Amino acid sequence: MTNSTEPEFRRAVEENEARRQQAASERKEKETNEPEEEDAVREASHLSAKLVYQVVRREGDEELSRPNTSLFWSGVAAGVCISFSVIGEALFKTYLPDATWLPMVESLGYTFGFLIVILGRMQLFTENTLTTVLPLFARPSLYNLWCVSRLWGIVLGANVIGCFIAAAFIAFMPTFEPDILASITEISKHATENGAWVGFAKAVPAGLLIAALVWLLAAGEQENFFIIIVMTWLIAAGGFTHIIAGSVEMAFLLLTGELGLIPAIFSFFIPVFLGNVFGGTVVFGLITWGQVREEVRDASDRASSTTKSN
Repeated sequence: MTNSTEPEFRRAVEENEARRQQAASERKEKETNEPEEEDAVREASHLSAKLVYQVVRREGDEELSRPNTSLFWSGVAAGVCISFSVIGEALFKTYLPDATWLPMVESLGYTFGFLIVILGRMQLFTENTLTTVLPLFARPSLYNLWCVSRLWGIVLGANVIGCFIAAAFIAFMPTFEPDILASITEISKHATENGAWVGFAKAVPAGLLIAALVWLLAAGEQENFFIIIVMTWLIAAGGFTHIIAGSVEMAFLLLTGELGLIPAIFSFFIPVFLGNVFGGTVVFGLITWGQVREEVRDASDRASSTTKSN
């Protein structure tokens, strides 16, 4: 054995010994625990990163195989229902006194639409910036790239259609008092007036937070209601921009003549879209894939070896 291979050999021996000791320790614990104690330990254990990844990836596989019409109508419903984030903010802004703490409380209204959409399992574009790209990371191919592009196009288009339907209802139906409409106008202008570069920069954290929300929900925790509230409250409280909730605001200003088409597209929609994708797919998606890639490949290699030996 050469001097260069001795450290590697010693490290491999040490790793095997550590794994053997860990397995022996766990086996001894299971033998000494009562059945109900072992069940309690199992229930208290959090899913590993690899298992959370598998949950999200399988959800992505299921979404990629859904029919176009199902994706479309679910996306339209999400676009309509996300408008309650804008309405919720406007209600707080209208009826609460003007104070330094108002933005923090007002941001709670932003969570309403997301609660409806996410708990209702509707198709929201920004969720798919993580869910549907993990199968692509795991099995990169032109076919999978086409499947992701198809779903993104259908869901994004359907979300925007739903946003315009909701915005038209808010703007032209005698549903809301003038004070509430004034608050919606003010909130919408604040969300869409940033300009292209600032809009992109503010959209990156929002995309990351929604992707992180998807990851946390897949971890199987029971506090899903509160996780959704906290993560989406952070988007509003931080002044970050979300392409779908923001599209309700953009559509409202377009329909009421407060915003031109060119700035709506090039100063708001495209930069925010790119920022959400960058935050959700490039930043959070690649980070989560990086932390499980070796484990996933090792498991795949072991499975292949077992298949060949049989």
